[in-house]
Amino acid sequence: MVTPMERVNFTDQRRLARTAALQSLFAADVRSTWSSPNFEWLDEEEELPESSVEFARRLLTGVAKSHSGLDNVITRYAPAWPVSQLSLIDRNILRIALFELIYTPETPRKTAINEAVELAKIFGSDSSARFVNGVLGSAMSGLESGEIAPIESVP
Repeated sequence: MVTPMERVNFTDQRRLARTAALQSLFAADVRSTWSSPNFEWLDEEEELPESSVEFARRLLTGVAKSHSGLDNVITRYAPAWPVSQLSLIDRNILRIALFELIYTPETPRKTAINEAVELAKIFGSDSSARFVNGVLGSAMSGLESGEIAPIESVP
């Protein structure tokens, strides 16, 4: 028998994974527990297909290992907004999207940006989507110009 979650298309599964990663990263950021983000609940999440759990785990691990570098990219493209003063939601949406832009070449760049903007619309403030879109658009230009080099392996 096919479960309702198995019927969800690939794009929706990826969005669920990004949402799960955002929730865990938010908690890690609040607690400053970057060395061991909480994956355990992912294994117990019956609503997420295994492929979504794997993708969420990859995002969590990657952002946790590279959050300082990702924060430097945020600082570069949003110099008027110190990372420490960004809302936890905006900061972690940017980290996820930048991780995808820089470290996951299989994710189309526009998809990473569009998904981040959608998360910002759902979880952020009224101005979050526009802010996230602006920062990521500038970062994408940096990738295209060679200012930021895409990396195929997570640090």
